[in-house]
Amino acid sequence: MSGTSLDGVDGVLVEFSGDCPVVMAGAYCDFPPALRNELLALQARGADEIHREALAANALARCYADCVAQLLAASQVAPDSVYAIGAHGQTIRHQPGLHDGIGYTRQTQHPALLAELTGIAVVADFRSRDIAAGGQGAPLVPAFHQALFGGAPDTRVVCNLGGFSNISILPPAGSAAPVRGFDCGPGNVLLDLWTLRHRGAAYDAGGAWARTGTMHAGLLAHLLADPYFAQQPPKSTGRDLFNAGWLDERLQAFSALQPADVQATLVALTAEAIARDIRSHAPDTRSLIACGGGARNTAVLAYLQEALPAIAVTTSAAHGIPPQQIEALAFAWLARQCLQGLPGNEPAVTGARGPRILGALYPA
Repeated sequence: MSGTSLDGVDGVLVEFSGDCPVVMAGAYCDFPPALRNELLALQARGADEIHREALAANALARCYADCVAQLLAASQVAPDSVYAIGAHGQTIRHQPGLHDGIGYTRQTQHPALLAELTGIAVVADFRSRDIAAGGQGAPLVPAFHQALFGGAPDTRVVCNLGGFSNISILPPAGSAAPVRGFDCGPGNVLLDLWTLRHRGAAYDAGGAWARTGTMHAGLLAHLLADPYFAQQPPKSTGRDLFNAGWLDERLQAFSALQPADVQATLVALTAEAIARDIRSHAPDTRSLIACGGGARNTAVLAYLQEALPAIAVTTSAAHGIPPQQIEALAFAWLARQCLQGLPGNEPAVTGARGPRILGALYPA
């Protein structure tokens, strides 16, 4: 998995023979700066995009292959013992529902090259079929979250804090209610952008810099006034909406604020968007499991706990899986669903016309 934070590749080697998936190894590969910059540039229109995207997809396949090699070395598993690689690709555009209800999403990658480099079959392009069926193509993790964390006696929410935040609302055991979920808004994307601009660091480790600032209620209200936050699900978002231009436009009336105060307010934006959605769509929630790289931002988790005092806020580590591994594990699960001919989407989440098998197979 390489997500919208654009920091690198997370990989896991997963064994599925038992009742619960077992992570045999985990690995992480940083993006080379030139690749990260090009993937970021491809989020917006530019010259010679087709050629540049193709070269970036080749480079991304090599990063994925390096991650696979690390996993195999760490676990001492041979390539021919692995059924498939579930490769998400890098989202560079996400525009569902543009024309007659059918838009597009673009996760650039070169799955055929990845299969060639690793000698392992690859399952890729997970989102397109859901969009073809009238869905948002996102989020896709709720079905996996239900398989991994479902069955609690009370309503449970799993919150992925990647570049963007999304929640999965898991009904109590024995309930006939469907799994629900949607994107809440920015996760790490604006926090990382602001930190890089003012601190020269890729991210605000643990939210330490944000804690030196003071949240500005007026700016928070101005940011939350964006129509996306009031939109009813199914809904999904990305850098097409929440980006540097979006933030800079809204900061024009608050130019006197100190950078640390803006960062503290962006923490509040991330957490309050999630808290509002839980209060509106899952008011009976009793526990929240945070995962993704943003789960290491204790400032965001502290705000969530304060905003949701009746809910126990933990991370997936309390359930035996490091937060950074959850999304990669989800796409391993989705690849397995594809190979078994089983659906991977939740229509109540994405708005698709029904369950669909997600992904395309590139044989070894």
